[in-house]
Amino acid sequence: MNNITSFGPFRLDLKQRRLDKGDTPLRLGSRAFDILAHLVERAGTIVSKSDLMERVWPDVTVDEGCLRVHVASLRKALGDCGAGARYVTTHSGRGYCFVAPVSRSSATVLTNGERRVDDGSCKLPNCPAGTVGRDEAIQQSLAQLVAGRFVSVVGTGGIGKTTIALSVGHRQMEDFAGAVCFVDLGSVNDSLLVPSAVASALGFCIKPDDPTPDLINFLQDRRVLLILDNCEHVIETVAALAERLFIEAPRVHLLATSREPLRVRGEFVYRLPLLGGPPAEARLSAKRALDFPAVQLFVERVAASGTGFELSDADAPVVGEICRRLDGIALAIELAAGCVNAWGLKKTLEIPADRFNLLRTGRRTAPPRHKTLSAMLDWSYDLLSESERLTLCRLSTFSSAFTLEDALAVAADKGVDDTEVIDGLANLVNKSLVAVTPFGDTTNYRLLNAIRSYASGKLVELGEADAIKRHNALASRQWPALAAHVAPVAEPSVPR
Repeated sequence: MNNITSFGPFRLDLKQRRLDKGDTPLRLGSRAFDILAHLVERAGTIVSKSDLMERVWPDVTVDEGCLRVHVASLRKALGDCGAGARYVTTHSGRGYCFVAPVSRSSATVLTNGERRVDDGSCKLPNCPAGTVGRDEAIQQSLAQLVAGRFVSVVGTGGIGKTTIALSVGHRQMEDFAGAVCFVDLGSVNDSLLVPSAVASALGFCIKPDDPTPDLINFLQDRRVLLILDNCEHVIETVAALAERLFIEAPRVHLLATSREPLRVRGEFVYRLPLLGGPPAEARLSAKRALDFPAVQLFVERVAASGTGFELSDADAPVVGEICRRLDGIALAIELAAGCVNAWGLKKTLEIPADRFNLLRTGRRTAPPRHKTLSAMLDWSYDLLSESERLTLCRLSTFSSAFTLEDALAVAADKGVDDTEVIDGLANLVNKSLVAVTPFGDTTNYRLLNAIRSYASGKLVELGEADAIKRHNALASRQWPALAAHVAPVAEPSVPR
């Protein structure tokens, strides 16, 4: 962890074991200080009581009452005693969480004439407050970054790729002496502007006519972690630049996020999994449900809306079903959780057949592509070729897993031949729009519920719904096994 961490008006110095509020040092007991240090180190993550007690009293057996006393002392020092805690929240039966945004710095001094990017030019957004169920993903991405210098975190939209990248970036701040640079490419509409966007984030001025050589020369002997976020819409340019940086700037480390791999030399692809949810169980208990990250995130976001929500055994099966229908997509879970205050749990689950219509309003500060599910899916759909769009829409008629042969039977038709379906299916997998589900010696595919619902609406807009229904009827007679998982073509279910 970095030596110095700031949050609100406070400054935490681990080396000197000191907590300041502005220019005033605060009196804080050693146990309370250790609790604060551990919570801040894992900011945004719920830390169990047993974990805290093992960390603060490693060789002593204490009860939870002792921990509560020191947490109360810590809260008093932070002025966190009233309703609506700003720094440390309690999660009943689970532990405590440090919820305030933090910024980290280091007193590390570089030696041997090492050159680095000026700290003042590198701006890293605050460490994400919510990393529920993502500790393993963060650790694996970090380990591969250290081992191989170049990692791409890949997954479907809204799954939490930026959260992973920022968490890794903050954990590496000390190792890179502050030279961690975050480049948000989401607002870069022209691929030719990618090198300029990177240079601007680094605080480096380059020539507008041919910026890439100047950028590579600038970074050639500098040690920096470059986070390239949201690469998919400018992927050709990012891929070429990333490969050159990997080869020609051997001290630069690269961490990219994208809905598809860059597919260049040196890249290690980490496919971010969906958040795990509980299986369908009629008697699912709250305790068992909370073992699953999707449920943890849903409950945390509902509670954060000010409802005082705590998961009960009666509500656990309903929450489990909501999370299953949302396929572990973090954005969808957060949006659904935001509806509970107005609709209630059961109505959130039951309200429509077109259940994604209720997910209209996201965080005000979210980028436009993450404000709603439809905006997130529009972003991916607009990046597809015409044949890929047709293939995706036709595949939306499957209600469950399907094989390549099934896909050819339904998707290969007017406008898309067999070769285009085969290539298109492979591209849709790479672009995180179709999931691969191996089953024995057979490779099966499926569309997540949100993607299938969206693509089904697009199928109707394309005027192909009736034709595909007839095609499916014919296909199911030719391939009887196909009939079991061909879904009816629905009306558009994602708001436009």
